[in-house]
Amino acid sequence: MSAGHLSAHTYPLEAWRITETGFDLATHFLDETLFALGNGYIGLRGTHEEGFSGPANASLDGTYLNGFHEWEPIQYPENAYGLARRNEFMLNVPNGKRIELWIGDERFDLAQGVILNYRRFVDFRHGVATRVLEWESPKRQRVAITSERIVPLRHKHLFALRYQVKPINFAGQIRLVSALDGAVKNVEAGDDPRVGSAVSGPALHLVDAKQADDFSALVHRTRNSGFTLVSAIDSTVAHAGAVTRTQARHGQCVQQQYDVFAGEAQTVTLTKFGAYFSSRDYPEHELLERARNELAKAKALGFDALCAEQHAALSEFWRRADVEIAGDDALQQGIRFNQFHLLQSVGRDGKTNIAAKGITGEGYEGHTFWDTEIYILPFFLYNQPEIAKKLLEYRHHGLPKARERARQMAHAKGALFPWRTIAGEECSSYFPAGTAQYHINADIAYAVKLYVETTGDDAFLLSHGAEIVLDTARIWMGLGHFESGSFGERFRIDGVTGPDEYTAIVNNNYYTNAMAQLHLEYAADVAERLRRDHPGAFHRLADTLALDADEPEQWRRAARRMYLPYDRERGIHPQDDSFLCKKPWDFAGTPKDKYPLLLHYHPLVIYRHQVCKQADVVLAMLLLGDRVPLEDKRRNFDFYEAVTTHDSSLSTCIFSILASEVGYADKAYDYFMETARLDLDDTHGNTCHGVHTAAMAGTWLCVAYGFAGMRMHGGEPSFAPTLPRRWTHYQFKVHVRGRLLQVRVGGGEVEYRLLEGEPLALRHRGRPIQLATAATVALHDEAIHG
Repeated sequence: MSAGHLSAHTYPLEAWRITETGFDLATHFLDETLFALGNGYIGLRGTHEEGFSGPANASLDGTYLNGFHEWEPIQYPENAYGLARRNEFMLNVPNGKRIELWIGDERFDLAQGVILNYRRFVDFRHGVATRVLEWESPKRQRVAITSERIVPLRHKHLFALRYQVKPINFAGQIRLVSALDGAVKNVEAGDDPRVGSAVSGPALHLVDAKQADDFSALVHRTRNSGFTLVSAIDSTVAHAGAVTRTQARHGQCVQQQYDVFAGEAQTVTLTKFGAYFSSRDYPEHELLERARNELAKAKALGFDALCAEQHAALSEFWRRADVEIAGDDALQQGIRFNQFHLLQSVGRDGKTNIAAKGITGEGYEGHTFWDTEIYILPFFLYNQPEIAKKLLEYRHHGLPKARERARQMAHAKGALFPWRTIAGEECSSYFPAGTAQYHINADIAYAVKLYVETTGDDAFLLSHGAEIVLDTARIWMGLGHFESGSFGERFRIDGVTGPDEYTAIVNNNYYTNAMAQLHLEYAADVAERLRRDHPGAFHRLADTLALDADEPEQWRRAARRMYLPYDRERGIHPQDDSFLCKKPWDFAGTPKDKYPLLLHYHPLVIYRHQVCKQADVVLAMLLLGDRVPLEDKRRNFDFYEAVTTHDSSLSTCIFSILASEVGYADKAYDYFMETARLDLDDTHGNTCHGVHTAAMAGTWLCVAYGFAGMRMHGGEPSFAPTLPRRWTHYQFKVHVRGRLLQVRVGGGEVEYRLLEGEPLALRHRGRPIQLATAATVALHDEAIHG
């Protein structure tokens, strides 16, 4: 069977790995995303080392560095004051994983010849992408090829490859070419606003190239953002016979070529190490030497030792974060796949975040959104709180630009965080669904509050958190205003967009107002606490912010008077002042091929209708659930479920969680199923451009917040577990104030086990439980079956 006509493959349901059982052109682009590897800084798409000669639209050979970006001016045919001026976009950097294999005068190509067998897999416990295949060339020479790839979690700037070739039915010349290819480019923008950048030319300009022995390097500089990048490789070939080594350069591609004569069944092994260093992290004059040293250390350590380190790092991660599901193999695979990719994608240095597509593809241009604080940060908070802290430090690092943006938006004081960004600039060129989402400020304040209460890290509140919370709270006072009437006095917020991007520029978006209320209350509480308990720190911060003495009291007044729309007849919260007056969308008359609506209807058409892209009020019901009666939550769920398309990948996990809370067990499970395997099953049809990191984190939230009913109140966790009918049990762990708690639900019993740390107080369906160190409490609870 020829390579171009292999039958479609599937991914077997395996608890700890994803396996590709055949090379399939139809899913090749998707597979490149699913088999991507990363360490939070370097991201390598799962492209094959040898390249791809198939259709151009079936592959994107991408290598990405978290935070390394270029910018281009945003061109507006019709200009206006205060519009975003620059678009930052993640760059596709030089490809260091490229290897050419020649068998005599025939070049190995998966799209040519005959693939006799093929298997590729990533084990989530080891973090190595392994491909094993047997190939017959057009001249009927057969070779067995094994390639292994790793991006070490403990070595930020490094990746490594091992490539083994063995002749099966011949003896002859084998040539291996290890390349570093700088002739790369980004995806160009098309009709889908979620994909591609409007880059006007090459973003990376070659400054220098270096080659010596087995070492090759390229030095590039960005045109506008002013970064210098050194990309480097070091390769060696092991073989029983003689090895001839030569070097070559072709334009922006530097190569190390190795020629051997291999006997039948003799293995030739190429080991390759690659490194990336940029002036974003280090002085420019140090980059080349740092790359040399990193590669020398990796070479001395060896590929096997790096794999052992990776296994150790992942073992520790899974010890603290694993979610076990018994009874549904598809979901077990899905949640571990998602957790693995979250760990691979998240920045850990306080200067980088986690993009909506991670570092697996160019969807959304590498931008980070409010997804981080509301969806992703909780996952890390309860599994690796030190990473959650770094994500909040990233926001603190962006305060100067947030203050600049606030002034551009006519706020005399305070800080306004961008809706989409990489390095702090607002990059949303379509302001109705971007800049108008002021809720980003409250989302970040909510995350600070959750982090401090869950960890007890008051030092972070003093050093970073308080400044974020207080300066962003001031924006609400400049944005909203007090209104008096027969209803008394209320504080209203006009002209904003909530999380639902199918409804824009409205007055009193419920989610925005409710989150602003929480933000203002918390800011006033933080100010009062600092003034009382840390007067020196408070006065220093007040001086830095030029905080007026009466501002905290004005925040409390606005919070008390916050207008939260409520329709008494329906018993629901309208999404905004006008939502219930709009004409309902004709769902029955909308063909399936017209979804997502944003790709088939002008925004104004959508804005005029009663239709939601994603959870908005329903999300507020979750985040602020202790303020809303259960019956109100159920009525809101019923109403908004009927008008929501879930065109956003952020949506189904939230509906699953609330469905669990209001007693809709089947709906909770169905929505969870859509979330857990969103990328593995490519349900949104765009995973080829990168994974959906918020939905991945939402999968974990569905288990903890949804089925286990976990909520955090003042640092004390509470649970109200249910057990899906198809499962025999599930268990997960959470970190709370230095403790590691394991929760297991199954067999009519709920078990709480304190694995690490001092005694812990928690609540089970409102009942207080005291857990001693290393103790287990098992409770018989028939309510878990609903």
